[in-house]
Amino acid sequence: MKRHLFATLLLTAALHAAEPIRVLVWDEQQPKQSQGYGDKFLGDTIAAHLTTLSGFSVKSTNINAPEQGLDDATLDTTDVLVFWSHARQKDQDDARVEAVVKRIMDGKLSLIALHSAHWSKPFVRLMQERSKADAMKEMPGVKWEYTNDKPYGIVRPKVARTTPYIEKGESGVWKLTLPQCVFPAYRADGAPSHVTTLLTEHPIAAGLPAKWDIPQTEMYGEPFHVPTPDEVVFEERWDKGEHFRSGCVWTVGKGRVFYFRPGHETFPVFKQAEPLKVIENAVRWLGTGNRQ
Repeated sequence: MKRHLFATLLLTAALHAAEPIRVLVWDEQQPKQSQGYGDKFLGDTIAAHLTTLSGFSVKSTNINAPEQGLDDATLDTTDVLVFWSHARQKDQDDARVEAVVKRIMDGKLSLIALHSAHWSKPFVRLMQERSKADAMKEMPGVKWEYTNDKPYGIVRPKVARTTPYIEKGESGVWKLTLPQCVFPAYRADGAPSHVTTLLTEHPIAAGLPAKWDIPQTEMYGEPFHVPTPDEVVFEERWDKGEHFRSGCVWTVGKGRVFYFRPGHETFPVFKQAEPLKVIENAVRWLGTGNRQ
């Protein structure tokens, strides 16, 4: 009986390994993307590249699709969601966002958030959930209240403390200020960034040099208002002295999230070999183990 069970498990693993990783590329499709991507949108450009690679089944969708392209049937047949948004965070449907968040926390889906998707609803919600889990692990058994629960698309460059943080409230209740998922400085001047691969043995860094440049990109400056990542794979620096944790991984519930910072809708970052390799590697790594 045990032999049959073991054989079944091996067969199931082999079948899953042979199946393509199902990728959904979601894009706000901002008109300004034409400056960097011509007659193709940014998301379609990434999707087109991924379709040339072995082991992937790729779909591209956008905010204007029915149910914003995130209907249950689509999500149930997706292993990795690659997400780009910028100006329409508040237009993202809360019900569809929660459907994404639930599947990630259940370990059925992974998220790759690109550049300005740092303040997209799915990424912010997942950073909130990770912050809650971190707080409860640090201080088990206490009562909590949460503030800053809807920060989507709000720029607050100068704040007294980096979020998330914990404070003691009244009547024994502790207060967790949830992450803002923003940062105090940015420049969209197209100055080059210098990328260092901090974790050269990480699967997301496979085939990438220890150091590489992005000729044109927007600058984001630390501190990044997010919970402490499990891993920081890449760091970016600029000639004016700014730096940023530019490739971060978190476990949230049973799922995983990867944030990759480089980009801007007017610069063709995702036509460059190295950023595309990062996305390929992240999809391959995150896309394993999501199928129940």
